[in-house]
Order: sequence, then structure tokens, then C-alpha cells
Amino acid sequence: MAGRHVIDHRAGGATAAPAGQGEGALKSRPNRHPGFRQRAAAEVASQPAKPGWLRVKAPGGAVYNETRDLVRSHNLLTVCEEAACPNVGECWSHRHATMMIMGGVCTRSCAFCNVATGMPAPLDGGEPARVADAVARMKLAHVVITSVDRDDLRDGGAGHIAAVIRAIRDAAPQTTIEVLTPDFLRKPGALEVVVEARPDVFNHNVETVPRLYPSIRPGARYYQSLRLLDRVKQLDSSLFTKSGLMLGLGEGREEVMQVMDDFRIADVDFLTLGQYLRPTPRHAPVKHFVTPAEFDTYAALARARGFLLVSATPLTRSSYHADRDFAALRAERAQKQQATQAPGATGGVG
Repeated sequence: MAGRHVIDHRAGGATAAPAGQGEGALKSRPNRHPGFRQRAAAEVASQPAKPGWLRVKAPGGAVYNETRDLVRSHNLLTVCEEAACPNVGECWSHRHATMMIMGGVCTRSCAFCNVATGMPAPLDGGEPARVADAVARMKLAHVVITSVDRDDLRDGGAGHIAAVIRAIRDAAPQTTIEVLTPDFLRKPGALEVVVEARPDVFNHNVETVPRLYPSIRPGARYYQSLRLLDRVKQLDSSLFTKSGLMLGLGEGREEVMQVMDDFRIADVDFLTLGQYLRPTPRHAPVKHFVTPAEFDTYAALARARGFLLVSATPLTRSSYHADRDFAALRAERAQKQQATQAPGATGGVG
């Protein structure tokens, strides 16, 4: 059987792999960002030097190795590795890992993402049970489940996500569950399937400001993502919603503030802001390293808009400190509800 081809941004282009391994047979397809190839050398030379506040310790240690071995033994993927997250050493050393389901090949080709692009293999029916068993063995208080985009599936993978949620509920009923989902573009009814499974947190990142979508997130639509977040609250107002942006891609401050306002209209509870880091020379370049002081300013602007929780630091990522943040979300909501129910209080909970 012939080998498969997949656009693996980590390897710098289309790479061949033996058939039957990993993601199954894939069709070769051209690079969706051919301009990056020509611009790569010049952009590497012009990239600003990475500042000291973005340096992290190399991963290692006994607990880190235990987490890695457990992930490997269950044949699982994590976004920590697939997306080259800078926080993997810290998180795995605390037994925190974000499980990436539905394979390691995405049907989109976003200019910021380190996950391979191609035509994925069929879904693995045994994956929900393996994920649930790993969560139970790790004794996680909170778990984050994310996925690649699966535009090849009729429901965008919504049924599989729901199956993973249910499996975790059965195997580890004490664990709270956060899902970081695709946008389910042109997948009517998919969102309802996920919400019906009742995760504790529904996360979907808009990633960047609307102006940059054609170059940074060409397969997505900003207002589809916004409608998705708004629809979650319409379906189940008790679910926490969460979304985030990467900064440093060329966005302006006013544009970030407009996204904050859009989020509040959609009643998003939790905002995350972090520094974009270029995975390889073939990805979108870093236009600006946002300083810690600038992140503090954004955090203050966001809190003034009424978010229940804001995480805005250079190393903030969607699932960074997710267990601690979920506890803070619940506490903030409870405090807000108590305040509105106090004698003499007026208005209701948004």
C-alpha cells in the first residue's frame, strides 16, 4: 500500500508516512499558504527577538514523565504536544494535560497552527473509553478536551465529542469537563449535540480580530464563531462560555476592544489573551511581542466590561491553569448571584 501524505507544518511541508500508521491513508494536497514558502527566509531575518518574559524551563521530571507515559500507553494525542505549547513542562508536571481527540490531522490550515493538515482517517470508536480511563487514572479534578476540525464529517465530530463527555462522566464522575470545540461551520444541529451532553465549560476561540481572518484563519468566519458562543447560552444558560485571542499578529488595540464588546453581547463568561508564538518559519510571523504591562492593561479593560474571569498574560493559553480557573469561575458566579439576591439589590444575573 502506498504511503500517505499530510501537510505537517512542524516538518515544514508535505511529508510522507507509511500507510496504516497514525492517521491512515491521506490524499496529497497543495500547501494552502504557498506565499509563506517564498517569504519565510526574509521573515525569519526580520522577526523580533523573543523577550525574556517568554522563556520557560525545558520539560522534564518524574511527574512529567509519568504523564507522558500515561498519554502514550493510552494511544492519546494532546494539544500540548501537537500545538507545541510552551507550557507543556509546567502543566504535565502537575498532571494537567489537554486531550486532543478525533485524530492529529485537521481539515483546516490556519496560519498560526502547528497541527498537521490533510484528510483525516475515520473516527476511532474506542477513543472515548481510552480518554475516560486516562482521566480516571490521573485523578483529574478538571479536564480539557479539544479536537481538530473535522469538516469531512456530517456533524463536524459533535457526536464523538459528546461520546467522550459521557464516557468521562461514567468513569470519573467527580471530574469537571471543559470542551474546546471547532466552529461547526455549516453543520446544522451539531452544537446542540455537544450542549446536550452538558460539559461544564464550553470553549471556542475566535483566535484573532475579524480583519485578520482572511490571512490567519481563512477557513473560518468570525461571526460564525461569535454566533456559536451566543447560541450556547441560548441553549443552556448554566454553562460557562469561554473564548480567547492570540495577540501579536498585527491587531490593533481598538480591534481587541471591539472583540471584547462582541463577547459581552454574546454573554461570554471567560476571556483569555495570550502572546502568539510562531511555531515554524512557514507560519504567520510575529508582528509584535506584547509586554506584560500591555497585557495588564487589556486585563483591566476586560474586567471593566464585566467578564466573570479574565486571564491575560504572555503565556496564557486556552487550557493553561484550567482547573484553577474553573474553580474561580464558579466562585465569581456564586458571588454575583449572591449580590443580586441580597436585600435591596435590583436587576438580575446576566
